[in-house]
Amino acid sequence: MRDFFIVFIFMTLYCQAAFAEEEPLPPLNPKYVGVHGMVLVSQGSRVFASHLPLYQKPHDMQILYKIETKQVSFLNLVRDAELVTIKPEPFNLQRLERGEELTVLADVYLGHFERGGSLVYENHPIVFAKKLYARKLENLAESGLWKEYDSVTLRKNERIYIHKIQQPPSFDHLIFVDLSGACAQKFKTSTQIPTSGELTYKFINCGTMKPLYYETKDFEN
Repeated sequence: MRDFFIVFIFMTLYCQAAFAEEEPLPPLNPKYVGVHGMVLVSQGSRVFASHLPLYQKPHDMQILYKIETKQVSFLNLVRDAELVTIKPEPFNLQRLERGEELTVLADVYLGHFERGGSLVYENHPIVFAKKLYARKLENLAESGLWKEYDSVTLRKNERIYIHKIQQPPSFDHLIFVDLSGACAQKFKTSTQIPTSGELTYKFINCGTMKPLYYETKDFEN
């Protein structure tokens, strides 16, 4: 009888867990359909896409994804260029916020696609393989001298630090660090909008660094 009771409890909990996993997600908000520009960055043979956020819908999200690619020329472009951006076909950004695996056709630009960049690939398939980070730009902290970063673990001691965008004026900033020591994720800067050099210096004691992306124009007053 005791064994039967244990099996009954186990099966009940298992069924509850399975039912919870199958609960449907809420419907996608159509207001998040749009052309969601991204910057492509790399570390070694890995490529990542970071959404170019704005304060307004449908772009009010910071999102970082690992991109799957086997094309050597595409990898070399991202790895060797100072800036590579993509202009994808319209899609609902909430699909990435949810962590879906998604393939989207996109025009790939050397430079910024809205600021005179040069088209390199047209309708290139971008495979969003794994969500690493998502943050909605809501209830933002006031802009000030204190800056705070979130951390994404890639493997072992490898991290990507992502600035938590504040109310304007603010900035978007990503930096890769192979940790060899403690690394502060909140620190004070000399101005509300510090230079990329000052921000890099803040991580100088963390380990081996690689600045990935820095943008201020989209977050001015």
